[in-house]
Amino acid sequence: MNNNFYISVNDDISLFVEEYGQGENYILSAQVGFYKKGMQQKMAELGYHVLCITLRGFSPSTLVTQDYGENWYDIFADDVIAVADKLGIQKFIYMGASHGCGVGWHVMLKYQNRINAFIAVVGGPHSLESGVMSYRQMLEKGIIKEVPPFNPPIDNDEKREIRRKIRADHIASQPPRPALEKAVDYGRPLMKYKNEENLCKALSTITVPTLMIGGINDPISTPELMIRTAKCLPHCKLVIYSNCGHDIDTDLIEETCDVADRFIKTTLENGKWYKSVEE
Repeated sequence: MNNNFYISVNDDISLFVEEYGQGENYILSAQVGFYKKGMQQKMAELGYHVLCITLRGFSPSTLVTQDYGENWYDIFADDVIAVADKLGIQKFIYMGASHGCGVGWHVMLKYQNRINAFIAVVGGPHSLESGVMSYRQMLEKGIIKEVPPFNPPIDNDEKREIRRKIRADHIASQPPRPALEKAVDYGRPLMKYKNEENLCKALSTITVPTLMIGGINDPISTPELMIRTAKCLPHCKLVIYSNCGHDIDTDLIEETCDVADRFIKTTLENGKWYKSVEE
């Protein structure tokens, strides 16, 4: 099943939702937009009911003029729960990559009683000591001319090269974004915690079984950041791949979805982040 529709979360905001697959186990994901051949679509093929929510402020969801400051991600998290409530979904798996994972951290900290498992792909989160402005907005304002290379050169895999080129061509073909959308700076997640000590204390309260997936060569969600986070989370599995970077969720779809599928099935079976111990 593939279906697109809108959900009104209040009188002013409607969110665009792409629906893939069917079944009793829901995966919700919220980002500024979704590539058509990513983990979400593949997870639907594996039997999950996937809902891809375009964040408020980004077309075709409602554009906004208000700057929510350090509350952007909390509002994004509220919107995810509002969509679930509107559709009668009591518990679900949350999956997100990069800023979509940023939304996930806020969902976990505000609503973890609603979550069965968290699939956190290249999710960091950023160190609060490295600044709060998003790379996207730094580019818009000319603060930086370009972001660091997101991905390393591919090592001896022609099909992976082809996949990257198709995605790059797709991105290049997109029409210009509306001015209101370009003005949005949602910053970085968890800014309200102000420093690393407070951030780590907050992360340590997340008891939802969490799978973190990342790449050794990711300049944004670095291995050091992911290891820091894994140390904080009491129920975490961390998987890091060599010769992979920030776009691993669209680069190695088969591999990352296989790991996610097995993790979710384990979690739903025994409530843990690892296989049941058998004596």
